Amino acid sequence: MKPLRIVFMGTPDFAVGILDAIFTHKYSVVGVITVADKPAGRGQKVKYSAVKEYALAHQLPLLQPTNLKDESFLTELAALNANLQVVVAFRMLPKVVWAMPQYGTFNLHASLLPQYRGAAPINWAIINGETETGVTSFFIDDKIDTGAMLLHAKTPIGLNETAGELHDRLMELGAQTVIETLQLIAKDNPQTQVQVDSSELKTAHKLNKENCKIDWTQPGQSIHNLIRGLSPYPVAWCHLFNNKQESAIKIYSAQFELEQHQLNVGTLIVDKKTLKVAVCNGFVSLLQVQLPGKNKMMVSDLLNGYTLDHTARLY
Repeated sequence: MKPLRIVFMGTPDFAVGILDAIFTHKYSVVGVITVADKPAGRGQKVKYSAVKEYALAHQLPLLQPTNLKDESFLTELAALNANLQVVVAFRMLPKVVWAMPQYGTFNLHASLLPQYRGAAPINWAIINGETETGVTSFFIDDKIDTGAMLLHAKTPIGLNETAGELHDRLMELGAQTVIETLQLIAKDNPQTQVQVDSSELKTAHKLNKENCKIDWTQPGQSIHNLIRGLSPYPVAWCHLFNNKQESAIKIYSAQFELEQHQLNVGTLIVDKKTLKVAVCNGFVSLLQVQLPGKNKMMVSDLLNGYTLDHTARLY
């Protein structure tokens, strides 16, 4: 078994689960790299990344470069004397960084590569109605998520599973996969498989305001998939027209009911505890929503104190 000296690179909660597995399995983590601190929220208070919080709590050497090609950072990185780098949900690395350690740099990606390369693989797998996904470890090369693959691990996606729920399951699966990958590298037996491109590959594009907006003209199941694929973050949204005013409404959870009707798309059906939206092939029942300036709440609670007039609609 080769002794491994690991530098870990990552930023969000998903990466923390992997770092924790490496640390608790007693691997030598000689350094942690994460994003620089930045102000966030209404008060613009400086916020640490989840990975920084973990590194500080466990007294791991920490670097926060703003420029990965900066000579001073490269000198500090080389001084850590790592022979392997592990990357999870970080950023694209220049070759001078990923090629530095003796045993290379591998990434854990939350999809079954080569499908869903990109920034938001968990979300897009659900949005596109996939029934299966997983994680892949692969050696980094000079493009995004294209390097030689090491290990895959698969898992089914539940019919009503949200991105948040799948995130947590893939974090556990990813932790197991990273440990197995480390074991292969330590045994000097990392078998790799080259990724094959095809016209059928789907991309995990970065999420933005436009691709998170609900198009109520789409089939109900597609709308349901979008809502659960964006829950709890960044959240599907649309416009609400009510009492002659337009506002943005966020939708965290819903259910689709297949049914024939003659109503216009976006029409709201309201009773004391339920709120349904007419779509082309049925109704989407809203379960948990958030109005501007309000906390998210169950629709049954919202309807206790919020009035929708007869012209109210979503679009």
